[in-house]
Order: sequence, then structure tokens, then C-alpha cells
Amino acid sequence: MALNIKPIADRVVVEAAPAETTTAGGIIIPDTAKEKPQQGTIVAVGTGKKDEPMTVKVGDTVLYGKYAGTEITVEGKEYLIMRESDIYAII
Repeated sequence: MALNIKPIADRVVVEAAPAETTTAGGIIIPDTAKEKPQQGTIVAVGTGKKDEPMTVKVGDTVLYGKYAGTEITVEGKEYLIMRESDIYAII
């Protein structure tokens, strides 16, 4: 899949993981009660700042803040664009 978005500076584009549809006990979660996922896969990376190279790369699975990033839709798929500093961890 070729994404035609090239983030600038320290920004990354993340494809969010799908939201949980059932609990560990097997209870189905309705759409109105689903929480936004806080995990996703990086699909595009900027070049970094002058003195701060990027530490994440395309394909990394990351954890980020609940309200991090800006939601965008490209070719029918939803992505988040956020600063690298909004990412908490690579898993």
C-alpha cells in the first residue's frame, strides 16, 4: 500500500488499530461504548527536526495518547497525523 502523504518535520502518520469489539469475558461492546484505540502502526514518517532525528520508522507499532493527533481520511481509510513526541512507546 502506497500512502501519498509525506509528513513534514517530526510528524508521523499512524493507522489506528481496530477498536475492541468484545471483552475478555465475551461480552459484545456496542458502537456507542467503544473507546478510541491508543495503539497503531506507523505508515509514514517525516524527516525529523534539524537537531533531532526520528526514532520511529514505518512499520513500528506504537502506543500514543488518547487525544493525540488529528484524524484524517485518505482513500476511505482513517489515519492519525501526530508529532513524534505524542508517541509514548514502541511495542
